[in-house]
Amino acid sequence: MSANGVQQLMEGVKLGNEDDVRASVSKYYGETLQKSSDLKTSACCTAKSPPKEAIDILRQLPQEIISKYYGCGSPFPRGLMGSGLRVLDLGCGSGRDCYVCAALVGEKGFLTGIDMTPAQLEVAEQHSAAWQQHLGYAQPNMKFVKGSIEQLDAAGIPPASVDIVISNCVINLSPDKAAVLQQVHRVLAPGGEMYFSDVYCDRRLPAEVRSHEVLLGECLGGALAVDDFVHLAQQAGFHEPRVLEAEPITVHDSELKALLGDAAFYSITFR
Repeated sequence: MSANGVQQLMEGVKLGNEDDVRASVSKYYGETLQKSSDLKTSACCTAKSPPKEAIDILRQLPQEIISKYYGCGSPFPRGLMGSGLRVLDLGCGSGRDCYVCAALVGEKGFLTGIDMTPAQLEVAEQHSAAWQQHLGYAQPNMKFVKGSIEQLDAAGIPPASVDIVISNCVINLSPDKAAVLQQVHRVLAPGGEMYFSDVYCDRRLPAEVRSHEVLLGECLGGALAVDDFVHLAQQAGFHEPRVLEAEPITVHDSELKALLGDAAFYSITFR
């Protein structure tokens, strides 16, 4: 991609002032939304059932963790069961996917969840000890860290320290998606992989949509065009991402539909 093309790409995915965006997102998920039924679109709702082994674990989770889950996909790689792998969950929220993966990887594996919203982390940590006891583990294999997904180094995540990075409907909320992908590439061990379930659009969105508080919180305002995500991933050092699952997203709110016009959105899981 040419220098001019890179500049156009970065301008086309910019959400605004980084601190303002983070504050808006943290408020939306920490205060505005109290449960998943408060959502105005299907963007932050999982469209397709997770793998059977994940469903079996989900049925055992505390209800509070389930009710405060706002993901759009199932970023659970095949082969996790008993693998002993080290997994990092970006924007872990209430910890639902961390709890599932902690059970899947086994006692020798380890899960780290990172999130910037204290209210969500409080829920994730509240049930952690009981979950580890439920799994019968002698030592905890899961921890939660407060921090920014654009600054994993500042959050204490060392280079080449994890085998798999997962994320569920979070990258779209980031004001600096290029930094997120660069940080993911940094923390992955040789041979490591990322599994991202997120919201994508069939076009670049205008600035008024990208800065709209509700559309941003509902994971639509910050949605990348698919081609832009591929370019950013390759610039960070990844091979071309592969689509594992894709489902259309429905916008229920008539006011939001009018703002979005003909833009089509999809929940896509990339590997």
